[in-house]
Amino acid sequence: MELDGYLVEGHVPAATVATLLEDEPEIAGIALPGMPSGSPGMGGEKRGTWQVYELRSGDEPAVYAEL
Repeated sequence: MELDGYLVEGHVPAATVATLLEDEPEIAGIALPGMPSGSPGMGGEKRGTWQVYELRSGDEPAVYAEL
């Protein structure tokens, strides 16, 4: 999905998307890989730490946030 010019991929929590839109970093977008249990739209309870990655054109993904 694209929001205000950012690509948002996966079950990224709304608060993390809001932070992205507020901070306006110079990245292409963010992604939460897989379909982690307890993430928005997924059943079950959250287990462990989720790593949301920042996406930059031509670069390897880097951690944007740990939730």
